[in-house]
Amino acid sequence: MVEAGERGADADETAGAADGPAETLDRPLPEGVRRRVIAIAAEGFGGLTVGELPAQLRQYARFTPTRRLKFAGNAMAAALESETLFRQRIGERLREAQPELAAALDAGTPPPAADPLDVAAAAYVLRPVGWVKSVTAAGEEAQRADAERVGEETRSELERLRRELAEARDKSRSETERLRAELDTAKREAESLHRKLRAALSDVKRGEAALRKAAAETEALRAETHTQLSAADSEARRLKARLGEAESALEASRKASREGRSVEDMRVRLLLDTLLESTQGLRRELALPPVSVRPAETVDAVEPGRMTPKDIAARALSENDPAILDQLLALPQAHLVVDGYNVTKTGYPTMPLEKQRLRLLGSLSTLAAQTGAEVTCVFDGAELAAPVLLAPPRGVRVLFSKPGVTADELIRQLVRAEPPGRPVTVVSTDREVADGIARAGARPVASAVLLKRLSRG
Repeated sequence: MVEAGERGADADETAGAADGPAETLDRPLPEGVRRRVIAIAAEGFGGLTVGELPAQLRQYARFTPTRRLKFAGNAMAAALESETLFRQRIGERLREAQPELAAALDAGTPPPAADPLDVAAAAYVLRPVGWVKSVTAAGEEAQRADAERVGEETRSELERLRRELAEARDKSRSETERLRAELDTAKREAESLHRKLRAALSDVKRGEAALRKAAAETEALRAETHTQLSAADSEARRLKARLGEAESALEASRKASREGRSVEDMRVRLLLDTLLESTQGLRRELALPPVSVRPAETVDAVEPGRMTPKDIAARALSENDPAILDQLLALPQAHLVVDGYNVTKTGYPTMPLEKQRLRLLGSLSTLAAQTGAEVTCVFDGAELAAPVLLAPPRGVRVLFSKPGVTADELIRQLVRAEPPGRPVTVVSTDREVADGIARAGARPVASAVLLKRLSRG
């Protein structure tokens, strides 16, 4: 412990000697100089070991320079101000990186072409004689540059506003001229409309006169029409009498035609009888059986007394009762479609996927043998890291969805491929899948119901 204290004291004495005469800033570091100082510390930080770092900076030892600059900036600035040995070590890294700038600062002749902020930051870290003056001058130079920049921006903004004002005046002038032209056009159109209105009033008066003339002509025409109607009634009575005579003549003609047609009817009936006897002889010769299938029997429907998946709801069983599944699979030509991973991840989610598949397929094979139903198990191909080498068990069809196609969509395709009326049951807890297949005519069953049925063996 004594030796460590002596080494610490020697380090402090060395640091004090290296700094030379004590110089202190009477104001905070200018912001631009402070950012450059933190950047120098971040660059030299990576070349120090954890033991060479102050205690408050060791948590940032593994940070990248960028993250160190972002998260440890304030801590590095405080350490440079309070930890003389840390500042000297950063200064050594700076001397190695920029030897010419360090030598010029030690000689008191900073390069004229160098950035004043870089010179001030290096002087703050190296602490040569007169470093306070360099830092102060850099701050004043930065403030002067900021003032000049603000002045230039202000002048540019003022010039831009002047240009916009001129453009606005020009635009206002052109807009005023356009509105004046539109006003003149509107006045001319109004005058034209007034002339048209006066002409229309004159036309209305002429129309009223023409209407009165037309009314008089209509009255005369009505009287003439009445006279013509009287004459037409007389002509109609005359024509009606002639029509009665024509009907009597037509009836006599029809009677004669019926007597002539009876001979033709007899000939047609004789030919029809001949054809029928020939057809019956041909049927006996070919030994054709009677027709046993009717067109109505080719239409797919549910006959009375036969159950459908929707009739199962009338059995008064709970939706979670495995007996519902037994009743569905007992229907003729029943087809059970299983959402594989939906069932396995409901029943035994902690097992590896391969073991999940094997366990489910083995149970489904037993169920297929017991019920005789067609069983199809669908797995999502997106869950596979590589192609599956699997021998499907007896009685179970195993399908994996193609890339870009989910197992849910493959199940919908299977349901749509079935003919209407066939009992199809889909096992899935996915509400979207259940609603979709129900609209297509299939019966949804929860995965928990199938798991209960399989656990019975």
